[in-house]
Amino acid sequence: MGIWTITTATYFAFREDVLTRLIARQTEMQFGYEDRIAELRARVDRITSRQLLDQEQYEQKVEQILRRQETLESRANTLGGLSDVTSSIRQRVRPAPAETSAPSRFKLIPTGKKGAFLVPREPESPLGNASGNAQLNIATATGMTGAIAKAQASLDRMERKQATTLDLIEENYQSRAQQIRGVLTALGVQAGKAAKGERIAGLGGPFVAAREPKDASSFDRQLYRIGLARIEYNNLTRTLNSIPVRKPLDGEIELMSGFGIRQDPFTGAPAMHTGIDLHGRPGEAVRTSADGTVTAAGWSGGYGRVVDIDHGGGLSTRYAHLSAIDVQVGQRIKAGQMVGRLGSTGRSTGPHLHYETRVNGEAVDPHKFLRVETKLAGLI
Repeated sequence: MGIWTITTATYFAFREDVLTRLIARQTEMQFGYEDRIAELRARVDRITSRQLLDQEQYEQKVEQILRRQETLESRANTLGGLSDVTSSIRQRVRPAPAETSAPSRFKLIPTGKKGAFLVPREPESPLGNASGNAQLNIATATGMTGAIAKAQASLDRMERKQATTLDLIEENYQSRAQQIRGVLTALGVQAGKAAKGERIAGLGGPFVAAREPKDASSFDRQLYRIGLARIEYNNLTRTLNSIPVRKPLDGEIELMSGFGIRQDPFTGAPAMHTGIDLHGRPGEAVRTSADGTVTAAGWSGGYGRVVDIDHGGGLSTRYAHLSAIDVQVGQRIKAGQMVGRLGSTGRSTGPHLHYETRVNGEAVDPHKFLRVETKLAGLI
């Protein structure tokens, strides 16, 4: 009874102090939780604001990448249009192929305007609080930054490849043009002079002088230079097409009699041979050695059946002893087109082609022109 009495008295004496301390501790813990929650909310707000800013920056970067990609694709189409003329350059620049199936750790983020962008997929976080969300956002931001850097590096490689292709095309045009100019100079032909009557059909429009575009990119400036080089090359090619440098017979030339003084095959006396005699099979196709216009097609004394072609600039060729003629006077023909068939008509001892090259009406050695064909391999 004494112990119970003492305990009861103590309880009633200190009850208020114990309750006060318990309430104070509970209040302190509540304030601590509230401060922690407020701090976490502030962190979430900061992370959200930062994420919005990062998202806007990422969208701007993605938009820049897409615009750059469109520019490079347009340049690739332009390069594709150039490669059809320079046959030795067939490198069509293409953008990097899109991923057909993205790995599971990647996902597509729509840009809102022009498709979607491939970024790493958000990793699953076991944390259910703001700290876990912060780590997830940091990982996502790092993944997007890496993806954007890889896309920019890929576009850089594509741009360098296009610049290299432009260099090759320009070098190709210049090399071919220089090669043709050297041949024409050796033949005494004015370089860049178009064939007589040569005109491209179906084209027209007012004349506007070409000028290099102002404030243009290096690609556009180089494209302008290539355009000038291509025009020069095309002019030289048209000039070359009107020069009789191609073989009148298919296959290897088998010379039976050369140009100049020879023993006449009928009388045995010295005689001037104004052309060359080429061996061939009866009925074999005889082809023109350059573009031109037929000025004669018929029988002509000792020549038998003969075809004369005017190539312009004082140049003409003659194909004699034909067994058949496939063209008519006034007809425009292209280099390599068949004019007749090999035969032995006229003053001839057997089937062959008598081939002449004339400059301003005077006979010259056809080999002067024919031997340059090997120098023009790939150009004619």
